[in-house]
Amino acid sequence: MRLHNLEDQRCLTPELALSFLKEGNKRFVANLKAHSNLLEQVNETKAGQFPFAIILSCIDSRTSAELIFDQGLGDIFSARIAGNVLNDDIIGSMEFACKLAGSKLIVVLGHSHCGAITGACHGTELGHLTDLLAKVKPSIEHVKAQHQNLDIKSKEAVDMVAFHNVEHTIGHILDKSTVLKEMYEKGEIGIAGAFYKVETGEVDFVKEMFTEK
Repeated sequence: MRLHNLEDQRCLTPELALSFLKEGNKRFVANLKAHSNLLEQVNETKAGQFPFAIILSCIDSRTSAELIFDQGLGDIFSARIAGNVLNDDIIGSMEFACKLAGSKLIVVLGHSHCGAITGACHGTELGHLTDLLAKVKPSIEHVKAQHQNLDIKSKEAVDMVAFHNVEHTIGHILDKSTVLKEMYEKGEIGIAGAFYKVETGEVDFVKEMFTEK
C-alpha cells in the first residue's frame, strides 16, 4: 500500500496497516503482484518515505518481508537478524520507525525450517553467534517443559521453538521500550506476531495487539 504523503500516514490506523500486510500475503500466495514497477517506486519515493509498518524478520533468504507481503519501495521498514531475536539495536530501530518516521505497526515474523532456531536447538556455539542464539533459550525451555518426550532437535520441535520465539519476542518489546509502550497504550501503534511457512508462502498471524485510542 503506497502512502504518498504524511497525511496519508497520519490517517492510517494500526488495524488498517495490518490489513495491508494480510492482503499483500494473499496476493503473494496467489502470484498476483501489485508492486512490480520498481523504477516508478524509486521516482515516487525519492523525496521522502512514509512506511506504515516495521517488520522484524529472520535473515533467512526465503523470508524477505517486502516480497512475502507484496510491498514496494517505501512501504515498510525491514529489520532482519538471525532468528528474529530482540536486542537494543532492534528496539532502537523500532523506536525510530514508529516515533520518528510514523509507522503504525510492529510485526515480529518467525518462520518454519529456521536455521538459526535449528542451531539454537542443537546447542551450536560459534563466535558472536553463540550470544545471539542464547536469546532463543527461553523458547527452547518452554517447548521442553510442554513436550517432555519430544526430541528438541527434531523438525517438529524446532518449528515449535520458532513459533514460541515469536510470542516471546513480542512479549518483551513493550517491556524493553518505554517509548513504544507509551505509543501502544495511546493506541498510536499496534503489535503483531506472525509465522511464515516456507513450504507454502502463507503467513499466519498468531497474535494481534491493539489498544483503542
